[in-house]
Amino acid sequence: MKTMNINTITLIITTAFLVLLSCLERCSATRGHSWRKLKATSSTFNVLDFGAKGDGHSDDTKAFEDAWAAACKMEASTMVVPSGSVFLVKPISFSGPNCEPNIVFQLDGKIIAPTSPSAWGSGTLQWLEFTKLNKITIKGKGVIDGQGSVWWNDSEKLPKTKPTALRFYGSDGVSVSGITIQNSQQTHLKFDSCTNVQVFDITTSSPGDSPNTDGIHLQNSQDVVISGSTLSCGDDCVSIQTGCSNILVHNVNCGPGHGISIGSLGKENTKACVSNVTVRDVTLQNTLTGVRIKTWQGGSGSVQNIMFSNIQVSDVKTPIMIDQFYCDGGKCRNVTSAVAVSSIHYTNVHGTYTKEPIYFACSDSLPCKGITLDTIKLESSQNSNVPFCWKAYGELKTEIVPPVDCLQRGNPSSGGITSNKESSC
Repeated sequence: MKTMNINTITLIITTAFLVLLSCLERCSATRGHSWRKLKATSSTFNVLDFGAKGDGHSDDTKAFEDAWAAACKMEASTMVVPSGSVFLVKPISFSGPNCEPNIVFQLDGKIIAPTSPSAWGSGTLQWLEFTKLNKITIKGKGVIDGQGSVWWNDSEKLPKTKPTALRFYGSDGVSVSGITIQNSQQTHLKFDSCTNVQVFDITTSSPGDSPNTDGIHLQNSQDVVISGSTLSCGDDCVSIQTGCSNILVHNVNCGPGHGISIGSLGKENTKACVSNVTVRDVTLQNTLTGVRIKTWQGGSGSVQNIMFSNIQVSDVKTPIMIDQFYCDGGKCRNVTSAVAVSSIHYTNVHGTYTKEPIYFACSDSLPCKGITLDTIKLESSQNSNVPFCWKAYGELKTEIVPPVDCLQRGNPSSGGITSNKESSC
């Protein structure tokens, strides 16, 4: 009986040990897998760890390139530009398409552009560029400073081509939030051939007389939302160019600047297509125009299904404008071909103007059609002109202040439209 008890105890201890060993092996494997997963989804790459000085004088371009190369290899990684430092960075491209998705560029410090001509070589179209990426986010409270004043004065030592400060190209799932872009050499923020773009809570800041410093420029991009931002610049606060559709701009403050514009479109007889754009809940102060559509003579294509609503203007030169005779310098001649403009709606536009409240200058051969005006109240803050219309057709939904007697009712005759070489979009 005593021997049996010893054997039983030995068997129990051995079995328990084997069970415990097996459990430890499984648990260890599980913990290792979880640790690797955690590490893979939370890795950060601080530019200081890659040799950046952050003193505002040393060239930190190589450190940024190396930090990006490391972050690019890991899904959901974060590249950190820390606060409290100023990083001098030459023209650089943070490139795909072989990068993993969901990379975050955490910008809390300040990035400044070089002002030395030698840093720019023969010229470049952009300073900081993100290309061919899937789900890329730039966020933080940091600053991108183009130090553009040396460019605005057309220095003979710098290249004639002025770069865009921050550009995204060929990317899907782009998010930009929180940051400030200031003193851009030319355009502050550009999206080219991008889809599913979110821009919110950003600031652009350049003087009103800085040339061609658009706030946000869109071209060949779809499904874009711009919101909650303050845009001060020397050109269009938002510029929407050809190839854009499904664009929403809301809760934006604009000024100084040239307003929010679709175009210019159709330059040098090109085809341009823009559709399904909504601009609402926007405030414009001391701008050249409020909401504007501008096209060149000789172009083709169309601008259609555009809504401007809840627009507040203060001392804006021309709050509402369609200009199909746009000509930015040089000699432009009147031709029969034009970018067709139709289904343009204005609702609840109010405030003060300094030149004319409404300016519709449409093509002789391809008049604007489907314009509607609803709840418009614009008051002159100076001795100014009455509304102007040329070849503009549409409907007044309510009584307009000041009265718009020049808008022709209904639709234009089909003669001019069918004879025009308009290209479908």
